[in-house]
Amino acid sequence: MKTITEADIIQSVHDALQYISYYHPADFIKGMVTAYENEPSPAAKNAIGQILINSKMCAIGKRPICQDTGIVIMFVKLGLNAKLDIKRPLDEVLNEGVAKAYTDPDNTLRFSVLKDPAGKRANTKNNTPAIVHMQTDLSDTLEITVAAKGGGSENKAKFGVLNPSDDIEEWVVKQVQSMGAGWCPPGIIGIGIGGTPEKAMILAKESLMEPVDIYELKARGPKNHLEEKRLSLFEKINNLGIGAQGLGGANTILDVKIKDYPTHAASLPVAVIPNCAATRHIHFTLDGSGPAEFTPPPLSLWPDIELPTKGLKKVNVDTLTKADLSQFKSGDTLLISGKILTARDAAHKKIIDLLKAGEPLPEGLDLKNRMIYYVGPVDPVRDEVVGPAGPTTSTRMDKFSKDILETGILGTIGKAERGQPTIDLIKEHKSIYLIATGGAAYLIAKAIKSARTVAFPEMGMEAVYEFEVEDMPVTVAVDSEGNSIHTTGPQKWRKS
Repeated sequence: MKTITEADIIQSVHDALQYISYYHPADFIKGMVTAYENEPSPAAKNAIGQILINSKMCAIGKRPICQDTGIVIMFVKLGLNAKLDIKRPLDEVLNEGVAKAYTDPDNTLRFSVLKDPAGKRANTKNNTPAIVHMQTDLSDTLEITVAAKGGGSENKAKFGVLNPSDDIEEWVVKQVQSMGAGWCPPGIIGIGIGGTPEKAMILAKESLMEPVDIYELKARGPKNHLEEKRLSLFEKINNLGIGAQGLGGANTILDVKIKDYPTHAASLPVAVIPNCAATRHIHFTLDGSGPAEFTPPPLSLWPDIELPTKGLKKVNVDTLTKADLSQFKSGDTLLISGKILTARDAAHKKIIDLLKAGEPLPEGLDLKNRMIYYVGPVDPVRDEVVGPAGPTTSTRMDKFSKDILETGILGTIGKAERGQPTIDLIKEHKSIYLIATGGAAYLIAKAIKSARTVAFPEMGMEAVYEFEVEDMPVTVAVDSEGNSIHTTGPQKWRKS
């Protein structure tokens, strides 16, 4: 019997995580291409186009699809007859592979994992530990499915214990509608039904590892009631009109996956977990013949796409004033150039704490008449000025909106919808909210011509940077009159 070595496990995990950081699964690419080809909404089609262009750029440049390179999840099946040459617990070996992948100098990935989550929330500096789900069988192999899930989609997970007589589909559709666009659609919805609460959640997550095949299912027809539910939910969810990035359109999801498990007669646990436009996962088996090998998808999978540029407004944010903002209307696509600041949750909190304490902001951090981009970029490699730098979910910053708008900022850039209180504040301050495409991080980074740290360098990717951008594509999501594309877009495309 061949021996599965510790070195082979570590190298395989490293190679798998590097691979999925810049290669979408082939089935997912095909699903996105189908969505692009049949999308009737110009705004949503443009967003899907950006995602596909970004995907191809990442495949060529071997850089992350999304700046949020995720928390690592592994489904491990250990054969009880496998011969393993390891001197420590298997999860420690797996985590060494994770650390090696995320600190690889040729393609450094973003460290997003924090320890002491209810306390100091200190970064582990290598994105460990992974979330490991372990099973056994009677084989002589070690099977591993590796995934990287971003916070935007994970934060939209839903769980409920329904009454056995409740309508599962009705509940699921309601949950997806409540998710908004923070999970970066179009993507995949994973559903777990049955078991106990924790089992339902694991089933939902595990279902997301299955291939995109909804159109094949439609062609052959359902063979059981779960496949019937998949087809029914696929239609009902897409009929919501949420669309790519929440802009309104026909393609909110590419597939629906369902796994179930026996449950108590009094219970009906149901979990829903979305997978975003940066879907990343791969499966491999170790049998003692060496580390896993991964074959790149052919570049012919990606179509040649040219985004429309005719009629787009070019805007220099360095000379922009509050009075100028009224010319931009919800739904407009702009190409912005000039210097913008970045800030995420931690930076917002630090800035506002200093202001409320009457203390000065760090030298060079002047917010008046500036645009703030909600982003935590990947560290640069080689000749990059910055790594992939796509937007983070803006609703997390809503709690800071009143204080930050009172500093005199021009507006903000992020992804997904804003809450109504924040929309009201944007209108009151005659500000503006722009969105960049979530899932197009490498494409966006190419528009960033210089980057420097302005404040809070100790916070890593949460620090405040100044980016100088050139023709960065954004869409006006909330204009200075309080009109929101995330309200009007889905209303236009929803099918009753």
